[in-house]
Amino acid sequence: MKIAISTDSGKVFAHFGRAPEFTLVTIENSEIVGKVVLPNPGHTVGSIPKFLSEHGAKYIISGGMGSRAVEFFNQYKIDVISGVEGTIDNVTKEFIDGTLQGSEGICTPGSGKGYGIDKIHTEADDDQEHHH
Repeated sequence: MKIAISTDSGKVFAHFGRAPEFTLVTIENSEIVGKVVLPNPGHTVGSIPKFLSEHGAKYIISGGMGSRAVEFFNQYKIDVISGVEGTIDNVTKEFIDGTLQGSEGICTPGSGKGYGIDKIHTEADDDQEHHH
């Protein structure tokens, strides 16, 4: 099974779509058997859930995400755990142990441009009420 974590410098990033990277962790028999860091491919509507699905992710763990993004992940059969803080290693251990707790998201909607948004510009970016 693979889990994807929105990350920056070894920690969970507050907003999945603006994360500079995604860490994909492969888990087999409660052990980490692989870890790869992929750069954010760019944040357009529905692109990141598709991207992570193509890489085999079954879960996305992030600091926060909006309800529309959750719906996109659910369309790709990816479960969402948001409101998470901490290091990749600690979060992964808690996930494996079954103790990882999500909460309300810790990101602020529309809080500035991030890595993904800077890569791709669409008409949706011109909308000042960007929802994630």
